[in-house]
Amino acid sequence: MNTHEHIQHPTRPRHECGVCGVFGHQDAAKLVYFGLYALQHRGQESAGIVAGDGRKVSLHKDMGLVPEVFSESVLENLPGHLAIGHVRYSTTGASNIINSQPFTATHKGLSLSVAHNGNLVNSIALRHHLEMQGSIFQTTMDSEIVIHLMARHIDRGVREAIKATFSCIQGAYSLLLMTPDTMIAVRDPNGFRPLCLGVLDNGAHVVASETCALDLIEAEYLREIEPGEVVIIDAQGLTSLFPWAPAKKSYCIFEHIYFSRPDSDVFGFNVYAARKRMGEILAREARIEADFVMPFPDSGNYAAIGYAAASGIPLEMGMIRNHYVGRTFIQPTQSMRDFSVRVKLNPVRSLLKGKRVIIVEDSIIRGTTGRSRVQSLRRIGASEVHMVVSCPPTRHACYYGIDFPSSSQLIAAGNTVDGIRDYLNLDSLTYLSIDGLVEATGLSRDHFCLACFTGDYPIEPDKSFQKEALAGCDC
Repeated sequence: MNTHEHIQHPTRPRHECGVCGVFGHQDAAKLVYFGLYALQHRGQESAGIVAGDGRKVSLHKDMGLVPEVFSESVLENLPGHLAIGHVRYSTTGASNIINSQPFTATHKGLSLSVAHNGNLVNSIALRHHLEMQGSIFQTTMDSEIVIHLMARHIDRGVREAIKATFSCIQGAYSLLLMTPDTMIAVRDPNGFRPLCLGVLDNGAHVVASETCALDLIEAEYLREIEPGEVVIIDAQGLTSLFPWAPAKKSYCIFEHIYFSRPDSDVFGFNVYAARKRMGEILAREARIEADFVMPFPDSGNYAAIGYAAASGIPLEMGMIRNHYVGRTFIQPTQSMRDFSVRVKLNPVRSLLKGKRVIIVEDSIIRGTTGRSRVQSLRRIGASEVHMVVSCPPTRHACYYGIDFPSSSQLIAAGNTVDGIRDYLNLDSLTYLSIDGLVEATGLSRDHFCLACFTGDYPIEPDKSFQKEALAGCDC
């Protein structure tokens, strides 16, 4: 779902996108609305739903959060027994309504829609090739490429079009496709992003990025959509296909570290349990004497619970989060430094003064926000400030749908752990080991993409118009 225009990079890893679809329910759009509500953490810039009744489709999307984009009257104008929806965060591109999803186009009278979570690593070459063949793009999203490829092959039938389309595409994609009478779920052969399948009481099928969306609409979780699987759902029922050769599993481990909701089961393991286990293993790897353990809400909450339990050091909430901070606010005078940080979190002064504290964080990206927060603890008199991080140092960019800055902007790319410790003004800094992180998930190392830590990319990104990026593609 990326675009090619550059935007300012965040100081923390940013969420990607979320998808949800329902087939076989008269209130499909309303159920998708609630599913997107549960997936709001995966994208807060725009939201959209397209619904179909077997003959025509209706679309509504806009910038903003799910409850800002949709109202009761809007949902009433999205009739049909099937619908797919999307919440978006633009990982490397412009945030505007043109690039919001689902993306819908009509070809030879057939409506095609796509909602995509991930990033296509050969999108530059594909887009250039399609434009040279006469395709006219409406957006800068790589997701639109899927529709152009589908349109080129749709005369062969939906199944053959899917096989031909995704044989051309390389990268991360957990996505939903929709025609007026069919919903299709596709997950890339590496399985970078999660995608799960559920069923409602009336037999309607639900597909979503995370199981928390199924929980909210009271759908029964059936299973994950497997890496390399295509699930076609229509009036005849559900058909599962595996059109491509198997690939090495490359689950994004940041889903467990940061992205997914803690009440979701992702890659077969509960996220809450994984994060708590990360804290427990950190306590084993980082033995520190302190008065209490504390997170910076909400990122380190669950690892902090695990660290405190395993170490025997009390858990305290030394920082209090303001839950009423909107996405934007008026900046004060220049003299009020670090206001954007302080408006969200405020320290409990009497608790922290004169104390030795261990901060539990889930990640350090640029380090600027962490430095400001540590300085606030020093100013109010904390005697020692230690930090433990529930993942290894993030040293490499991600090309599979996460908005990490380039390596030149990642603090761990050009600094040692001791150098980062000194920059943050900490007494000690400990990162969780890669082995410890993998242990916390309950899976083996060969299941995961660890490229942001190791630089070992499962699929090399194409950064040019090279024809090699189109190998095996008959477009």
